[in-house]
Amino acid sequence: MNYKIRILFTVAALLPLSSAVSAKENKRAGGVTIKAVGDIVPGTLYPEKRVPAKPYEEIFAPIQEYLAGADILFGNFESTLTDYPKTAKNTASKHVFAFRTPPSTAHVLKKAGFDVLSTANNHSGDFGARGFADTMQNLKDVGIVAIGRKGQIAYKNVGDTRIAFIPFSYLRAHSNVKDIDGMRELVKTARAQADIVVISCHWGGEGEAFLHTRRTTEIFYGENRGNLPAFAHAAIDAGADLILGHGPHVVRALELYKGRLIVYSLGNFIGYGALSSRGKTGLSLVLEIKLDSEGKFQRGKIIPIHMPAKSLPRYDAAGKTIELMRSLTNTDFPKTKLVITEDGQITQRQ
Repeated sequence: MNYKIRILFTVAALLPLSSAVSAKENKRAGGVTIKAVGDIVPGTLYPEKRVPAKPYEEIFAPIQEYLAGADILFGNFESTLTDYPKTAKNTASKHVFAFRTPPSTAHVLKKAGFDVLSTANNHSGDFGARGFADTMQNLKDVGIVAIGRKGQIAYKNVGDTRIAFIPFSYLRAHSNVKDIDGMRELVKTARAQADIVVISCHWGGEGEAFLHTRRTTEIFYGENRGNLPAFAHAAIDAGADLILGHGPHVVRALELYKGRLIVYSLGNFIGYGALSSRGKTGLSLVLEIKLDSEGKFQRGKIIPIHMPAKSLPRYDAAGKTIELMRSLTNTDFPKTKLVITEDGQITQRQ
């Protein structure tokens, strides 16, 4: 009888400790779901007015169901939200463009569900320091986390999981993809304060000539746009968990490195009046990514999007983006442990 009592007492005594540990274990088991899209230009007022009459209804309403359902919706906002009239660029060149979107569009982006938008790209300074400041403030005013300032680390909580976002581009005005030591310091700071570290990168050459990701520095119109695999691997070695690339205006391969996902390019997403959707530049996606609460990749999904008219995103039942990204991933990173199925499911090879 006494023996049984002692056994029961010992088990009961362990319960408080198990309960204390379970909270941390549950946090690890929960993880986060991120949906990410690429380059967004929802109309421009410069040099002439090219904006949709009803932005939400024309752009987002037809695809809203594919944007919903994640803890965080991320995108690259490749325009400015400002009324400032003077561009900082020499647009006389046919290769130079300046985009200025009505500031009221910030409310449309919020309604569509965006939580985090990167402005660290080659159009953030189209209307100078004033235009950049206006863009950041207009996004902040509607409750969107805007990341784009040099040296910036932004934090967002999902339940008990804290996520850091660090923006990079190939330009000196932003944290730079060519500055590996500077990147390591930013990741170290973020790692000390967050459970998951996400890096946004505007990098690489542009167009169908740059569909493939190679282990070399990419030069486009004389600009050094970074060595994408070298930077991504160094960032993960430093403590980053997810790399979200954008800028090439085409989708690129995926890679799994040390259990962390690298997205080399999310492609175009919205280009109303601004971005081409001809050929493969019109193949897009909503990328769904499930991470555990320590940042390790669990699974994902490619939701195929295309832009059949006016560079507006629409669901593509034919799944052309899935086929393209499967091919690029298998060709560019044949040893990666990622498997992309015909219906867009992304898993790890056992």
